[in-house]
Amino acid sequence: MPADPVETSPDDGLPETFSTVLGDYERHLAFERNLTPHTVKAYIGDIAGLLEHAHRSGFSDVGELDLRTLRSWLAKQQSMGRSRTTLARRATAARVFTGWLARTGRTPTDVGSALGSPKPHQPLPSVLRVDEARGLIAAATTLADDGSPVGLRDVAMLELLYATGMRVGELCGLDVDDVDRDRNVVRVFGKGRKERTVPFGQPAAAAVDAWLGRGRGQLARPGSGAALFLGARGGRIDQRAVRTLVHRRIADVAGAPDLGPHGLRHTAATHLLEGGADLRSVQELLGHASLATTQRYTHVTTDRLRKAYRQAHPRA
Repeated sequence: MPADPVETSPDDGLPETFSTVLGDYERHLAFERNLTPHTVKAYIGDIAGLLEHAHRSGFSDVGELDLRTLRSWLAKQQSMGRSRTTLARRATAARVFTGWLARTGRTPTDVGSALGSPKPHQPLPSVLRVDEARGLIAAATTLADDGSPVGLRDVAMLELLYATGMRVGELCGLDVDDVDRDRNVVRVFGKGRKERTVPFGQPAAAAVDAWLGRGRGQLARPGSGAALFLGARGGRIDQRAVRTLVHRRIADVAGAPDLGPHGLRHTAATHLLEGGADLRSVQELLGHASLATTQRYTHVTTDRLRKAYRQAHPRA
C-alpha cells in the first residue's frame, strides 16, 4: 500500500503572522536542529496544513491555537482516510511544533503536550489450531518415551504453557510448592510480582507428576533449591532454553506457524475464547491488568471465523 502523501500546503493565503512563524520554524529545523531537507519538508508540510486548518477555523495567530483545534485537524485527516501511521506522524509534528512555540515564547503554554497519537494497528498474533497444539504435545511426548528426565521436563513445560497461558518468565520462576495437585492449580507471580492462581487440566497434571516423580530428582543438585523446572546442570531453567524447546517442537508439527512460548500464550487465550470462556475469566487467567489487552484475542477468533466462512459458504 503506498504511503499517504506528505501534506504540502503552501503558505499562500495564510495570515502573515502564520507565514512568518512557519518561516522561522523552517529555519529552526534546518539550521538549529540540522534536519535533512526531506525531514524539514515533511514537518513544514504537516504544520502548514495545521495552520491552514486553524485559519479556516477562525484563528489568525499561533497564540490562539488550542488542543481542540489540534484534535479537529487530526480528525479531519482521519476522515480523509489517512493511515494510522500518517496520523501518528502528524500528531508528533504538531507536538514538536507547539513545544517550539512555547519554548520560544510565542505561546504561553505548550497546548500540544496533551495531544495523543493514534496507535498503529497491531498485527494479529499467530496461533496454533487445536490439532496443531495436540501435535506439539504429541511430538514432545514421543521423544520423552525413553523416560529421560529432560524429555519428561519438556513435556511438562509444554503442557503447562499451553494449559495455563502463562508467560515464559512466569514458568521459569515457578517453585515446586507453587503447584497444588489437590486442586490442580498453580500459583503464578506475574508482572510486578502480582500473584494469581491458574487452573490446569489432567494432561498437564499427569505430565507434571511424571516430571516430579521420575525426572526432577535425576537433574537436581545441592544448589537446585525449590525450582520446579531445572536445566541440564541442575539450576533453574532459563527462558532461552524454554524458547529453544518450543521452537524445536513446533518445527515437528507439519504446517504449524513458527511460534515461541508467547505464541503458546496467544494460542491458549484463543482456544479458551473459542471454547466459550468469558473475556474477564481469560483476563484473570492471563494476568492482564487491562481488559483491553485481552480483547485483542476476540479479533483473532473473529478473523478465524471469517476465514472459515469464506472457505465454507458458497456465497462468501
